Amino acid sequence: MPRARTVTVPCSLELCDPDLYAQGRPEELWQRMRQSGSVHEGEYDGRRFHAVLSHAGISQVLKDPRNFTSQQGMRLDQNPAATAAASGKMLIITDPPRHGEIRRIVNGAFTPRMVARLEHTMRETVTAVLDEVLDAGECDFTRVAARLPLSVICDMLGVPPGDRDFMLDRTMVAFGSGESAGTDPLAPAQAHADILAYYADLLERRRREPREDIITALAHGTVDGVPLTDEEIFLNCDGIVSGGNETTRHAGAGGLLALVRNPQQWASLREDPELLPGAVQEILRFTSPAMHVLRTATAPVELAGRTIAAGDQVALWLAAGNRDPAAFPDPDRFDVTRRPNPHLAFAAGAHYCLGAALATRELTVLFEELLRRVRSAELTGPPRRTRSILIRGYEALPVRLLAG
Repeated sequence: MPRARTVTVPCSLELCDPDLYAQGRPEELWQRMRQSGSVHEGEYDGRRFHAVLSHAGISQVLKDPRNFTSQQGMRLDQNPAATAAASGKMLIITDPPRHGEIRRIVNGAFTPRMVARLEHTMRETVTAVLDEVLDAGECDFTRVAARLPLSVICDMLGVPPGDRDFMLDRTMVAFGSGESAGTDPLAPAQAHADILAYYADLLERRRREPREDIITALAHGTVDGVPLTDEEIFLNCDGIVSGGNETTRHAGAGGLLALVRNPQQWASLREDPELLPGAVQEILRFTSPAMHVLRTATAPVELAGRTIAAGDQVALWLAAGNRDPAAFPDPDRFDVTRRPNPHLAFAAGAHYCLGAALATRELTVLFEELLRRVRSAELTGPPRRTRSILIRGYEALPVRLLAG
């Protein structure tokens, strides 16, 4: 879409320009838009929508599934046919009460033994990857950050260790923003197909040989006494891989960059590790990997003094809500001591991120080990952000980690 160069062009055009997030400063745009209201008219690919930028407005919509449905899609760049096919089957585009029933099946897989196993996987993965990069001296930290969530997701879903390099490669291509796929425009679709084919085989194995993993839980779970179909299982595996991979990977890379640019806060965390839980929450707020989510109004409703008509799409700009000065004093400042921190990185309401606790623990382990083993970090080249209106993250983050 054309990128606005002056304030005479509607700000909503800039809001949906992926180049803004790759090359510009969206915080300045969000602030400029908020000065004239918290809800704006927008357009994406010929479709009109309302953009919500305030923390209060976003929270209102997320906590009101009766008036705002997720079943007509959760992203502006969705494929309508694919959304229609997955609606009511895939957790993220399913409303209560069915949403809660599918969620219950997945949550039931998190037995104490599985949680302990995942904790071991996290620590083992971070230790191994830091051993590698500290020996090498320099690395692209986006690759480091990608290893942790992928290993945990594979363990959680039941992928054997010998298959995890394959899954890392396929996931990076399927869910990357472009560079991971190279020059082949069909590569992401092929990677998705490879992942689903893999899970089809794994599903059959888990029906014969149940284990403590999510594939087994989905294979044997029921909603209202009816087993989930293979399609429902595959769709939810795809959603778990996508959601679980993106948040931790980009928050991990963005969190390290924030600490590199604020070395006094790195020093504070090394001196007082008890600050780390709050620091992880600040990393999630400051990085906000999930840029926006979409809802559709089911009835006329008032939002920030504006009437939203039934059938209107509402794009909730989570990243902008996390920089709202009405909710966060001095919101563009990275502050590991920030209290309170009611961020929206995991959304809110019925669709509060299923993996929030797991992602928080992954980031905690990652930064525990970094702070314990790394004296300081420095950039060795310019960071490259993703070109996306859905994911706020990094394609590359070249750094040197200094042990000590």
